Amino acid sequence: MVTIKDIAKAAGVSVTTVSRALNGYDDVNETTRKKIKAIAEQLGYSPNMAARSLVSKKTKTFGLLLSNVTRASSKDNIAFEVLCGMNDRAGELDYDLVLFSTTPQKQKMKSYKTLCQERGVDGVIIMGIRLDDPYLKEIVSSDIPCILIDIPLQGPNVGYITADNVHGAYTAVSHLLDNGHRHIGMINGHNQADVSIHRLQGYKEALENCHITYNDAYVLDGSFSDIGGKEAAYRLLSLHPEITAIFCASDLMALGAIQAVRGLGRSVPGDISIVGFDNIDITAYHSPAITTVNQHKYELGYQAAQLLVDLLEGRNVSHHIVMNTELVKRESVRRLT
Repeated sequence: MVTIKDIAKAAGVSVTTVSRALNGYDDVNETTRKKIKAIAEQLGYSPNMAARSLVSKKTKTFGLLLSNVTRASSKDNIAFEVLCGMNDRAGELDYDLVLFSTTPQKQKMKSYKTLCQERGVDGVIIMGIRLDDPYLKEIVSSDIPCILIDIPLQGPNVGYITADNVHGAYTAVSHLLDNGHRHIGMINGHNQADVSIHRLQGYKEALENCHITYNDAYVLDGSFSDIGGKEAAYRLLSLHPEITAIFCASDLMALGAIQAVRGLGRSVPGDISIVGFDNIDITAYHSPAITTVNQHKYELGYQAAQLLVDLLEGRNVSHHIVMNTELVKRESVRRLT
């Protein structure tokens, strides 16, 4: 096995210089660094990560912690796209990414810090966590660097990244209003999701901008699932037959709402207009193709990885990002005459 002693001998430098060059220290001349890296590659040198971590106390590994992962929750493929973005950026920055999950039951037995230490990660990106999650207080006060996705909390070692959910919902509902709809229902997620709070805010602001009084009875939760969206749409349309359009806070709920409309012997967009949120792949191929709000899922993961590495490496940059969203107009909205 090739060692750094072999590289030092071939390069005509000390073992210390080789070690510092390969570990990115800035006190090594750039020409020397390039020479050492070239020789290391020629000799087929592979660093011993375990030994490196003992010396530096760093593993060059961060984790993606997912909460309550189930087969049903993977239908929209959002977590996979976010994961792809993280994985790509981690690789570009010479970090490894590991995936681990937790449940409320596991959390009662194991603290957040213990979980991270067992996995041997330098930092963590957390996705899918609820506002009432018992780990949140630990996360904010922990010395383990962490980036939260879709929970706007900050601390000395905590940053966050999220889509502009207020603006996304505002543009979706404004689109319905621009098309003549005045009785607009909303199928939200649940009240322990930060995105639900902000998407409801966007819905309210769009109505207010058109001088339409907010009606609490027009808003039901669908738990971000197709089944939940279907049940909520049945209730909304049965109890409030005057509703002509529904804004859904996720595309899965929009798909369920369309099933409910058809189950009631009505059509989309002929009788009821539907707008979703997320722009998952199936919305473009569904019939009718679903108007929705695009959030940049891959970029969300890519930037989350960058933010975490910035924290880990002590860069003095903003540790929170709100990413743009855009309305994608398709075929599920009808203009009222």
